[in-house]
Amino acid sequence: MTDSDRSRSIGFGLNPLDRMSGRRGDDAFVRGLRDRPTARFLLFDRETPVLGAQGREILFGPGRAAALGEPEREVFLGCGQDGTALFARALDPAAVERAGGLAAHGLEAVSLRTLATAGRVAPDLLGELGGAQSVLNWHRRHRHCANCGAPSRVSAAGWRRDCEACGAQHFPRVDPVVIMLATDGQRCLLGRQPRFAPGMYSALAGFLEPGETIEDAVRREILEEAGVACSEVRYFASQPWPFPSSLMIGCFALACGTDIAVDREELEDARWFGHDEVRAMLDGTHAAGLSAPLPYAIAHHLLKAYAEGEMPWAGRL
Repeated sequence: MTDSDRSRSIGFGLNPLDRMSGRRGDDAFVRGLRDRPTARFLLFDRETPVLGAQGREILFGPGRAAALGEPEREVFLGCGQDGTALFARALDPAAVERAGGLAAHGLEAVSLRTLATAGRVAPDLLGELGGAQSVLNWHRRHRHCANCGAPSRVSAAGWRRDCEACGAQHFPRVDPVVIMLATDGQRCLLGRQPRFAPGMYSALAGFLEPGETIEDAVRREILEEAGVACSEVRYFASQPWPFPSSLMIGCFALACGTDIAVDREELEDARWFGHDEVRAMLDGTHAAGLSAPLPYAIAHHLLKAYAEGEMPWAGRL
């Protein structure tokens, strides 16, 4: 399996649409796709996906979408292999209220994290929901020009904001985050933050800083959070993370030592775990009740690869 295939199998990582980025600026083209009866819409109540039919309906036709009034904003996500155009709409709360509310239309808002955790959405739609939520959230937080402060407007089918005051163009941003599993050849280093569920341990993670390579960021974060120096770093896979808009870059790192010095401002605890203990955490059978992240998170897949001996330097140490 290639790295790209591995990434597609992780939560939010499967995005099979043709994004048609070269046609986003063609308003007539995008309007024509939207007006087709086959067009489909992902709906969001503020930043929360809207579902129908007791949580089974994700895609809505033009009539169902229009019944909730004019949206606050809309993003053209792309077209499927059959030519079906997919749009994401942030509903206008006032328009929804005038239409009688979501419940009157048999709809409910369910958080994206809940949908991912419960596995209630097909992988390809989960990826599109994640991308849509990220872009809509970016619009909500960037309604003014970062250059001059004037109000900006949505353009390019939702993929750009233009400032008419100074002419600046603004595009959705993705924040790169390294998430990594340090190993000493036999054991792996995991930590837990106070906000984690009781007993859960996960891979260490942190944002890349300007001027850093991925490798440098991995080594820095492990050293800062757990006091463990590392040498070799190898890429594993990546995951779009729409909370609000990050790219998780999964890596393995080879530890130079095993002494731990926990940064209590970042972590509540950090310790080394062996293969059997990690397998028990993944399976939910750990004797002390310790657990690992769920399968929709890239940390789960890093731990699974470690437990199954799929580390890049397996057999060398």
